[in-house]
Amino acid sequence: MEKIASFTINHLEHPAGIYLSRKDGDVYTYDVRICKPYCDKLLTNGQMHSLEHLLATVLRNGALKDKTIYVGPMGCQTGFYVLLRGVELSEATDYIVWGFKEILAYNGNMPGASAVECGNFTNLSVGKAKLAARLFLKRAGKIQ
Repeated sequence: MEKIASFTINHLEHPAGIYLSRKDGDVYTYDVRICKPYCDKLLTNGQMHSLEHLLATVLRNGALKDKTIYVGPMGCQTGFYVLLRGVELSEATDYIVWGFKEILAYNGNMPGASAVECGNFTNLSVGKAKLAARLFLKRAGKIQ
């Protein structure tokens, strides 16, 4: 089998930030790295799940909502994938950073936090999502 592109990246030298992982036609996959592999403490399941709910909700309601295809966590617990249609790196970076900053400012209830809306709503927390968002913004140099 051929090695997939994401396994060709040297994860030992992959700091926090936003990277273009692959391009399939007009679909761009962005690697939103929150934790530097093997250096930073990994995201907990609760942080990943909470951030998934809030980041997906924010980006799917923002200026590029019609171009937002997917927002989901990496199994390695170091970040997220964000798939956008026809959005180049600089615009994607601005949009994703905006989304994380929106999470820090968010004061509402957790979207999708019921048994009807989610397969495991018990580990969701706005506070956990904010912690993960703050971690990303600090590590990526977007806030002090």
